[in-house]
Amino acid sequence: MWVYVLKRLLQGIVTVWFIATATFFAMHNVPGDPLLNDRAVSEAIRTNLEAKYGLDQPIGTQYFIYLSNLVKGDFGISFTQENREVNDIIREHFPISAILGVLAVVFAAAGGILFGALTAIYRNRLPDYFIMLLVILGISVPSFVIAALSQLTLVTLNNAVGATILPVAGWGTILHMLVPALVLGLGTMAYLTRLMRSSMLEVVNSDYVRTAKSKGVPPARIFTKHQLRNAILPVITVLGPSIAAITTGGFVVELVFAIPGLGRYFVQAVQQLDYTVIMGTTVFYGAFLVFMVILVDLLYGFIDPRVRLEK
Repeated sequence: MWVYVLKRLLQGIVTVWFIATATFFAMHNVPGDPLLNDRAVSEAIRTNLEAKYGLDQPIGTQYFIYLSNLVKGDFGISFTQENREVNDIIREHFPISAILGVLAVVFAAAGGILFGALTAIYRNRLPDYFIMLLVILGISVPSFVIAALSQLTLVTLNNAVGATILPVAGWGTILHMLVPALVLGLGTMAYLTRLMRSSMLEVVNSDYVRTAKSKGVPPARIFTKHQLRNAILPVITVLGPSIAAITTGGFVVELVFAIPGLGRYFVQAVQQLDYTVIMGTTVFYGAFLVFMVILVDLLYGFIDPRVRLEK
C-alpha cells in the first residue's frame, strides 16, 4: 500500500513540474509586456521586479529562479496589482471558489446518482426519455448560456413576485450560492447521470441481483445494497477529478454572477498579461487536480476491497 502511495505521489510531483514548466515557457512566448501597458507599475517597481525575477537575464536563468521560488511555495508578486502577492490572492479568493465548487459537486453528485438510477429503473419509458433529453441539453449547452438564461429567469421571477426571491448576482449568503452552484454543476451532473445509467443497467442484469430476487429479497433492499452500491463505484472514480474540475473551472460562472472567486482573478490576469498570477494560479489548479486524482485512487481501494492497489 505504501509503495503505491509513494509511487502516486512521485507521479503527481512530476506532473506538477511538467505543468509548471509548460506554463512558464508558454507565458514567455506570449506577445506583450505587462510592465509596459497603461495598467502597469512604475519604473522603480519595474526595476525591482526585473531584479527579483531575473527578467533581464536569459530565459534559462529565469526558469531556475522560477523553480526555486516555486519549491519554496512563493508564486511571486502580481505585476499589475500593487503590493499583492499571488499567494495572498489564492489565499483570499480560492475559498470562495471552493465553497461554490463544493456546493456544485453536491448538486452534481446527488442529481447524477438519482437521475441515473431513475433512468435505469424506468428504461425506455417516459422518465428515461425526459431525463436523457435534459442530460443532452446539459452536456451540449455552454455554461455561459445557461448562466445568462438563469439570470434572465431570476430577473423575470423577481419582477413578477415584486421581491428578490434569489439574488441575480453577488456573494455573501447561501441564497447567492444556489443558482451559480447549480449552473456550475449541471454539466457534471449530466455526465454522472449517463455514467450512472450505464453502470446501473449492467448491475441490474447481473447474476447476484437475479439470485437476490429469487431468494425473495425486498426490492428496496436489492436496490440499495446490491444495485446502487455496486453501480456507484464508477461514479466515485470520476468524482475526484470532477470535484477539482468544478472547483477550478468556474471562471465564466464567477464572471457572470460577479462572484469574487479565484477564477475571476485568473481571467483578469489573462486580460492584463499578469504573468505571475497566471503561472501561480495555473500551477495551483494543476496541483489541486493531481491531488484529487491521487486521493480518489486511494479511496477507491478502501471502497472496493477487490481492488489491490499494490498490483
